Amino acid sequence: MAKKDVHVALTFDYDAYSLWIGTFDAKSPSMISRGEFGAQGVRRILSLLDNHKIKATFFTPGHTALAFPKTVEDIVAGGHEIGHHGWIHENPATTTPDQERWILERGFEALDQVVGIRPVGYRSPAWDNSPNTIPLLLEFGFAYESSLMGSEYEPYWCRVGDKWSKTEPWKFGKPVDLVEVPVSWLLDDFPHFEYVVAPGYVNPGFKNPRDVLKMWTDEFDYLYDRIGSGVFNLTMHPQVIGRGGRMLLLEAFIEHVSGRDGVTFGTLESYVRKWRVGKSPSLPVDAGA
Repeated sequence: MAKKDVHVALTFDYDAYSLWIGTFDAKSPSMISRGEFGAQGVRRILSLLDNHKIKATFFTPGHTALAFPKTVEDIVAGGHEIGHHGWIHENPATTTPDQERWILERGFEALDQVVGIRPVGYRSPAWDNSPNTIPLLLEFGFAYESSLMGSEYEPYWCRVGDKWSKTEPWKFGKPVDLVEVPVSWLLDDFPHFEYVVAPGYVNPGFKNPRDVLKMWTDEFDYLYDRIGSGVFNLTMHPQVIGRGGRMLLLEAFIEHVSGRDGVTFGTLESYVRKWRVGKSPSLPVDAGA
């Protein structure tokens, strides 16, 4: 039997106020106040991670770092990774190239001001990239990004220049020196739990945490039992997963996967550094001409 090698990455998008102001353009103090709970959620999460000796990745908008600097300092003090997550949770697909550049620079400035860190990992708000995103990430020296969905448990190389239309065959672009650690809406707490009504958008939320636990453990068990190696990239939000019953879900998930042969917890940065060894940018193995 092949030796197991499964990396579990607990990642947290510490959006706080920025999600409601930047993405949902909220005007209601009540709606915006949801983000304030994120700081309490972070404290609960850090305590749980410390109890289990787990290091995690927190993708943090610059706006959050300035609004709640103590929690961001505590994340770093706990040995966790800080990733770039925009300035105020702007969707890159809705910005101009100059605006997207400014957003990256503003996020860097805020994180440097608060904790003196320049992230090597990026996750786009709303998991949307523009045609300019990958070239900008390369220019700014990122090692990886985690916003795309072209794989499940295996990272792959980002590309520039993919071309598509309704009349012509797909054309693969050029693979570049930027690792993609893929994400999945199934492995994201927000669509499962968060009730949101906004113009043109309704998310009912309110799933039973026990049902979501079953979804997540089934996904992990498939990776562990049937594949045996790869990365389990779980996305959570402190203002969502940090609430009481959902913290029990997170704790139960950790207990489900802990202690198995070949399972390790760690940051995305640590996994990507290991994954890169001996590899160079290439197209997917199934890519056509």
